[in-house]
Amino acid sequence: MAFAVWFTGIPGSGKTVIAHRTSALLKRKGIDVRILQLDEIRRILTPHPRYTDEERDIVYASLGYMAKLLTECGMNVFIDATANRRKYRDTARKIIPQFAEVYIRCPIQVCMQREARRKAVFSPKDIYKKSARPGATVPGVNIPYEEPLRPEVVIDSDKMAPDEAAKKVADAIIALFGEINEHEHGN
Repeated sequence: MAFAVWFTGIPGSGKTVIAHRTSALLKRKGIDVRILQLDEIRRILTPHPRYTDEERDIVYASLGYMAKLLTECGMNVFIDATANRRKYRDTARKIIPQFAEVYIRCPIQVCMQREARRKAVFSPKDIYKKSARPGATVPGVNIPYEEPLRPEVVIDSDKMAPDEAAKKVADAIIALFGEINEHEHGN
């Protein structure tokens, strides 16, 4: 059975960079992964997002269900999404048999600096600047970000280079799911 790994952390923590680098490392070992990047998927699900609690409930439930369906089809999945509430990630854990959580931990000041200069394709621009507006809902600033209670991997992205972090995550994934993957692919 395929696996799903949720990369979580506040905006600018390094989720996307680490997920992509981890995917590249696994690919070299013959393990393919499809990355579900929430900011890309949100453009389809909610083309004019309001970032309300109700909208987030729907978007994150949809994301978890997409990952479940892909794993059932034998495709390994990385979920690249903040998921500010634990319940979003916990729901995915309940419905996906081979699931792990990677917490990309980083101080908000570092995240703000990174976000101000990043050139992300799908992420909204100036997330932290917009957090000063009335009614803003930026995880870690205007609304809480609930850290995972028992993530399988914790990366302190302000202390670890992206390549080093990706290696740590790839090694953990192979330790957790490697035998399952090798069995399914006949290796």
